[in-house]
Amino acid sequence: MPARLTRLIPRTTRARRRTVQAVMLGAVLALLPVTWMHTAAAGKLRTTADVPARDVAVVFGAGLWKGRPTPYLAHRLDTAAELYRTGKVRVLLVTGDNSRTAYDEPSAMRAYLTARGVPDGRIVSDYAGFDTWDSCVRARKVFGVDRAVLVTQDFHIKRAVALCGRAGVDAYGVGVAEPHDRTWYFGTTRELFAAGKAALDAGLRPDPHFLGPAERGVTEALASAGAGAPASPRDRPRTERRAPRP
Repeated sequence: MPARLTRLIPRTTRARRRTVQAVMLGAVLALLPVTWMHTAAAGKLRTTADVPARDVAVVFGAGLWKGRPTPYLAHRLDTAAELYRTGKVRVLLVTGDNSRTAYDEPSAMRAYLTARGVPDGRIVSDYAGFDTWDSCVRARKVFGVDRAVLVTQDFHIKRAVALCGRAGVDAYGVGVAEPHDRTWYFGTTRELFAAGKAALDAGLRPDPHFLGPAERGVTEALASAGAGAPASPRDRPRTERRAPRP
């Protein structure tokens, strides 16, 4: 063994015991956020077939490729469209990043959904969903959503449900299953690190990067849907505001 490594090994039994205890404590602390997420999401995960009906589904952004949804985002949108078609939800709140002129997740999500038969007037855009916590807080404080179905990939759904619950949204989650390819393994590994930030967000409850005033987009879309009026481009909520770009 190299001499440098030998010097790092505790020389006494007491020192070794303390080292082992420190390592064990670190492991426990590292697992606490993951444990919290699993506990908070327990009993809240469903499929498209058995999820309880809610007025609103929140669909989280997952990136664009050449201005169009990535495959993972497309799968989330396909699931949300199915929830709408089967009457599980009446309005879709698409939340994503539009911090740059050339990058507009919510508009790309809207275009994808309308191309697959979801009426434009049943879609509301949140242009400042920069991360999961921001999307959850804005759903509650800006758009007035207090009950929802959340749609995202299976490896992300527990964090989404836990954070939205902490933000005041009583949510069920529908996790979209994916083949266990390189992207899936990357996303699953990323969740282990994201759990720490999620726990901090849940504990500290910071304001999102951009909060802004309350908007009536969801309320108006639900009123239109409840009245049984045909959805048309004119039904699109006019109160949606884009977040200021840095």
